Amino acid sequence: MDLDIHSDNSQIASCGGDKVPFLWDVQTGAVIRKFKGHDSNINCIKFGSSESILATGAYDKTIKIWDCRSRMFDPIQTLNDARDSVTSVCIGQYEIISGSLDEKVRTYDIRRGQLKTDTIGHPVTSVRLTRDEKLLLVSTLDSTVRLFDRYDGKLLVSYTGHRNKDYPIQSLFDNSDATVFSGSEDGCFYWWNCENGKLLLAKKSHSARLVSLDYHPSENYLVTASSDETIKLWCKV
Repeated sequence: MDLDIHSDNSQIASCGGDKVPFLWDVQTGAVIRKFKGHDSNINCIKFGSSESILATGAYDKTIKIWDCRSRMFDPIQTLNDARDSVTSVCIGQYEIISGSLDEKVRTYDIRRGQLKTDTIGHPVTSVRLTRDEKLLLVSTLDSTVRLFDRYDGKLLVSYTGHRNKDYPIQSLFDNSDATVFSGSEDGCFYWWNCENGKLLLAKKSHSARLVSLDYHPSENYLVTASSDETIKLWCKV
């Protein structure tokens, strides 16, 4: 269902329908660690800012935190505030942010032990931070991607044109936070100007819904994955 890659490319974390987060060694392909604790499908997984921890969100309405350095298999913390499936997590320097089908975005301040809850009004499928952590990108099941100011909660820009009504679809910034990309149930990826929401391109790229995508951290490459069982790499020229 999801994976994340360690910044030094040495490890991959993955999760799926077997309810088990996996930590893999990239060079050998061997499993380094399996964790246990979720009761249902795991939707999302992310390394923490220190990359010694993992966070997972699942259909069982929980977020679990795992210590990658410990030999323990159980989570070191469970966050159970969601009232429906947790579909997405992202991690800042001191915060864990989650999106849920209960229409809420929750921000956990790790330093202060505080929780902030924002009601979006539609089931949330994806959350992403800008690099400076000042803005938050939120995708919802009303075919809209929204950009919020982190500090006052103000809606800055809405991005529309794609279709996202029935399935978890990811959205993200490019590596300069200047533009926004989203998958779509019509098999296209959509590309907008981040600042004004102008649609720059709608590219038919897959024969089935485009559910996942990511952007290279330093080069102009976009990768897309679809229910048509293909992964495609795109170059921005």
